[in-house]
Amino acid sequence: MANEFDPYREALVIETETVWPDELDDMDAAAKAKIEYRLHSEPQQAANLEYARLHSGFARKITVTPADVERAS
Repeated sequence: MANEFDPYREALVIETETVWPDELDDMDAAAKAKIEYRLHSEPQQAANLEYARLHSGFARKITVTPADVERAS
C-alpha cells in the first residue's frame, strides 16, 4: 500500500530502496541509476511511495512505474 509524501518522515529517512518491475529489467543500468537518483531526489513526485519505520528513522521505498520512468527520463 502506497503512502502519501510526508515531510516529517522525509526528514528522518535514513535508508532508500527502489523496486523495479520485471518489464523494465532490460533497461540500461546507467539509465536506471539516473531515474533512481531523480525519483529519490523528488520523492513527492513518485507514484508509489512507501515508508517503513526503523529503529532510528524511516526507510523510503519507491516502486517504479512507467509514469515515473517517463517523467524522470
